[in-house]
Amino acid sequence: MYQEIDLDKIDISKEPPTEEPARQYYFIAKCRRYVKEFEKQLGRRLTFFTQTFGCQMNARDSEKLTGILEQIGYAADESEEADFVLYNTCTVRENANNKVYGRLGYLNGFRKKNPMMMTALCGCMMQEPLVVEKIKHSYSFVDLIFGTHNIYKFAELFCAAFENRFIANTPKKKGAMIIDIWKDTDKTVEDLPAKRKYFFKSGVNIMFGCNNFCSYCIVPYVRGRERSREAKDIIREIETLAKDGVVEIMLLGQNVNSYGRNLKEPVTFAQLLKEAEKIEGIERIRFMTSHPKDLSDELIEVMKNSKKICRHLHLPLQSGSTDILEKMNRKYTKEQYLGLVEKIKAAMPDIALTTDIIVGFPGETEADFAETMDVVRKAEFDSAFTFIYSRRTGTPAAAMENQVPEDIVKKRFDCLLKEVQEIAAGKAMKYTGSVQKVLVEHVNEQDSHLVTGRMSNNSVVHLPGTADLIGKIIEVRLTECRGFYYIGEVK
Repeated sequence: MYQEIDLDKIDISKEPPTEEPARQYYFIAKCRRYVKEFEKQLGRRLTFFTQTFGCQMNARDSEKLTGILEQIGYAADESEEADFVLYNTCTVRENANNKVYGRLGYLNGFRKKNPMMMTALCGCMMQEPLVVEKIKHSYSFVDLIFGTHNIYKFAELFCAAFENRFIANTPKKKGAMIIDIWKDTDKTVEDLPAKRKYFFKSGVNIMFGCNNFCSYCIVPYVRGRERSREAKDIIREIETLAKDGVVEIMLLGQNVNSYGRNLKEPVTFAQLLKEAEKIEGIERIRFMTSHPKDLSDELIEVMKNSKKICRHLHLPLQSGSTDILEKMNRKYTKEQYLGLVEKIKAAMPDIALTTDIIVGFPGETEADFAETMDVVRKAEFDSAFTFIYSRRTGTPAAAMENQVPEDIVKKRFDCLLKEVQEIAAGKAMKYTGSVQKVLVEHVNEQDSHLVTGRMSNNSVVHLPGTADLIGKIIEVRLTECRGFYYIGEVK
């Protein structure tokens, strides 16, 4: 959430404040002065480019970083030849790291052509000490590195990097990059700038970090331990978004079902949803992600009775084998998961249930995989993100014995994917001919005569229309189902 502040009235001749967010606004104002002066000398605007890797949490972080850069005075650019390039990184899989290294190699060529160019790296990948060491030695041109816990300090860090490059009148030396990585934090800073990607919908962080330590997952090590924002701050942010025209919000957390447990006055996730639902102007509420072990009867009841919470629930399974789930440290059994699915569908027969499944976890046998297939058939997921297990350095699973041979994993993966797609396609057909409410999100990329939107259950719909429909919730008749999306027409 961002409150308008007259940056030109901030006295940067004084020492910066110690309290947040006033301290960061001081550095935004200071950088703004630098940028104005440099633009006069150059006779043009300074530009920035951001690229986000990974999850919706990272996407929301990038909106905050973009908001700060625009307040500093940089203009957004769609090219990596911009004056400031920022990569917000993901490290959930090692190939995500390799993508960033590849982009850095590509970026170095642009940097040699533009003496004003600065580069920065942030996000989960930067929380790994070995990664930072590699960047220091192999990509010494990088100006700034920071992690996941101190994103709110971006203006201060950017200001230091800018001064390091351009104000001291000394050439940047190898190893002079600014690195600020925290192992953890209990600090949450409110009321800093953010620039939303969409005017009609927005992500809202309700918590940060994770306490689950699934054996295949690096997230708790790079995002830190779980901490929840105060409910009053979340509601205040949603109210501000509603006044600004937002009709759909996505509540974000690594495990939203455990929201509020670490607050001085505990609040359940279901209670937070009930408060959010009261806000006038908000018409749709989504959330991501739910851990099965913490999904309560209270939450199911709130969803059942809600007129705003979308009929979509993402409930990661990961494996259908109780033995493998135990090795994954998921803290539920196959039977408990299926019991939860049954309870959810009994309460909300129209719910769209989606999931994540990993194939080839260490020690997975044919019997274990058969258990996963059994859950897929019984749960009848509307869609599933299916992954081949890849060893992630730094996680307990990486050191486990009995890594499954690649050819066996590939065979199982293909079998799973085929089953998931057939079930999903069959379920989707039932909506053909019905009238559904669709939030129009953008003009179709392949056909400019079409617009694309989503139903409450998150299904994609393409229909004839123009850009003036974007951001509106309209009634659409679904005329044709094409497997994983619909063709429709305005009713």
